[in-house]
Amino acid sequence: MSKTFTRREALKVAASTALVTAPFIGNAQAQSGTTWKVQSTWDAGTTGYKLFETWCNNFKEKSGGELSIQPFPAKAVAADNNSLFDSVRSGVLQGMNPFTLYWAGKIPASVFLSSYPMGPDQPAQWDTMYYGLGMLELAREIYAKQGLFFVGPIHHDANIIHSKVPIRSVDDLKGKKIRLPGGMVAEVFQTFGCSTVALPGSDIFPALEKGTIDAADYVGPAVNYDLGFHQVTKYILFGPPGTMSVYQPVDIMDLTVNMGAWKRLSKKMQEFVEDQVKSYSLHHYVEIQKANMVAMDKFIAAGSEVSRMGPTDIERFRKAAIPIWYKWAKKDPDATRVFKLQLDYMKNEILGYVTADDLKGQSL
Repeated sequence: MSKTFTRREALKVAASTALVTAPFIGNAQAQSGTTWKVQSTWDAGTTGYKLFETWCNNFKEKSGGELSIQPFPAKAVAADNNSLFDSVRSGVLQGMNPFTLYWAGKIPASVFLSSYPMGPDQPAQWDTMYYGLGMLELAREIYAKQGLFFVGPIHHDANIIHSKVPIRSVDDLKGKKIRLPGGMVAEVFQTFGCSTVALPGSDIFPALEKGTIDAADYVGPAVNYDLGFHQVTKYILFGPPGTMSVYQPVDIMDLTVNMGAWKRLSKKMQEFVEDQVKSYSLHHYVEIQKANMVAMDKFIAAGSEVSRMGPTDIERFRKAAIPIWYKWAKKDPDATRVFKLQLDYMKNEILGYVTADDLKGQSL
């Protein structure tokens, strides 16, 4: 027998349904809404920025109106990386989506919060360290000293080298001027006789075009094609088969926000943002990998020649990298703590990445 609902009963059912479909809309904060301005280090128009922009623009609807994120590309508000960091600390921007290792000069431990030469080289390994072994809590503790909240890592890609002249092995690095991120990566390359310079992504094309640099490391094929590298370089250097890069195989981005902005969110919304960053990390990664396949065909069609590092190159990179790991790990106690976590993971037989012989003569 069917039941006829009274008007009051129908309103109760409608209210229950609304709570399920829009969990954040019932409180005062949701009704007024909060907007974050968040700048990425992706350049406007690139595959990476388009993904970031779409993710941000969907936040208002997903949060039931409680949080909106207004995205900005590189240089739109803060003109460079230093000012980006300071703009988020001061609250001019509420957040940033940077490459995590960009803060090596300000936060030495950040070189270990993204991949580094001959370290863990699979995205799942970094997720294990962040979400399983306690590295996320360490990162948050370290960033809190700067008035920042490290929400979580965002996977994007490995880094590859585009060059105007052939670079097919570590021997070919000698005498070359190469754009590289600072910190540990640059120091490892310098041991092979090249000079390095740090440039933001948007400044790489003109430097290659003018010949002020011979080569440039940047992200993967999709974004590098968007930036026009095929027009000013002929050669591409990858790691061995199955590995795009040995020096930054899992170059991580993140979402970091102003601590005050973070604390003004409700607890429920904080948990929502954390979950959104986790899911976006996977989406961002796989979409860029898909775009890489298309872009790589375009590079080949444009005349680019691909070379891969061989076993001898890998062993020489390894020997150069390990002493520099320890050098950076000893820069401050936070760097030591993060590296120790990673070293224990790499030494464990589940990975077996380093042995006692590899580490002979090194200490923390």
